[in-house]
Amino acid sequence: MAVDSKFQCMDIDVKIKKFTWRIQNFSSLEVKKLYSEVFTVDGYKWRVLIFPKGNNVDHLSIYLDVADSATLPYGWTKYAQVGLGVIDQFDRETSSTKVTHHCFNARQADWGFTSFLRLTELHDPKRGYLLNDACLVEVYVCTDKTLDFISHEFIVKTDWDELKAKEADCVKAVIDNQKTPTTKPVEITPPSPTQSSSQTVAIEPEESAEEDMNTFFTSLESELSSSRIVYSKEEAKEALAKINEALNTTPVNLNDSGKFSPLKQAFMILASFDGSSTTLTIDQKNELLGLDERLKELANRAAKAVQDKDQLTAKESIKRTMTCNLESSLIRYKEVETEVKQVDQILAALREEVEEAQKRKEKMLAERKGIYRSCKEMKMELDALGKELAECEATAKVGEEEEKSVEAEWGRIKDFISSIEAKI
Repeated sequence: MAVDSKFQCMDIDVKIKKFTWRIQNFSSLEVKKLYSEVFTVDGYKWRVLIFPKGNNVDHLSIYLDVADSATLPYGWTKYAQVGLGVIDQFDRETSSTKVTHHCFNARQADWGFTSFLRLTELHDPKRGYLLNDACLVEVYVCTDKTLDFISHEFIVKTDWDELKAKEADCVKAVIDNQKTPTTKPVEITPPSPTQSSSQTVAIEPEESAEEDMNTFFTSLESELSSSRIVYSKEEAKEALAKINEALNTTPVNLNDSGKFSPLKQAFMILASFDGSSTTLTIDQKNELLGLDERLKELANRAAKAVQDKDQLTAKESIKRTMTCNLESSLIRYKEVETEVKQVDQILAALREEVEEAQKRKEKMLAERKGIYRSCKEMKMELDALGKELAECEATAKVGEEEEKSVEAEWGRIKDFISSIEAKI
């Protein structure tokens, strides 16, 4: 079956490559799996593999595949950081994205996500995943192990300036199309001695330009009104349930789950919902639209506070281990020192065994010197660790205060959402 698709490549920078795959008539695809065109990154040939109806799951399945793995030399491996995205063509920031790292090899030549995006959500007409039945898949590939900045934010922001430029061009084209003069220009012959009677100057009446602007904005208002999505009460309740579910988790767990994209959509639904009993003010709607970023900030702050506390615990554990090792070495040092004295006594009493005893002495002295060096190094590390520990304690204290602040703000938001819930 022939598939109508378009594949484009673009260098984000020297280290990261971006590839865009637009698949037309997506809902009509009958194939179980579909490969993109082959593209090259760092000398390796890659391709995108998708299962339009899911790889034995009710999700869209997407993988990155090494196209020529069967012909590569024995024992080959290749590291790559991969970002995969199915773009919401209504709102790019709510696109479904996932990021992974993998060392590709002969046994694992493809890597990705079997459960990437629910098929029900993919085919939801209120989402922009299949605009005009076209699915837009993006893949970002970086083979440099020292870099690690492919993320959801990186993917959705990559084409932001380009999209803004295209949007401006579209608006300009609409304005140009709306400008249909209703009055012919007035020809005036200025009384200038340097201009002959046949020369004229064309002046467009101000009334015509004013009418063009009114026509354009009237048409624009009509288009926006017709395209505005109306959400039902059930959808508002479902959005509220998602928000409550997120708020009933801890900020740290919410940060680890990465479930911010559904929350943004939920806040948008609540802010846009107009019910007969809804009395949300403009300020409340604006606050709802900003809560997505606010929750992200709080979750990041909470995660940072926990990370600081964990770092203190780790440093304390290292200190205990090193202290124990140092004490054991000190005991051994004293044992060896005693043995050396015993050997000296043996040398004085048994001259015939001087040569053998001398060798034993030299060996033990070398061991003692090694222990001394080792202890000296460990003592220096222990002193340095003491300084780091003081800094960590201060950071942990700040983290505890930050955690309390987050919990207080978190509770305020829960109370606020509860008040909103009572109105819906």
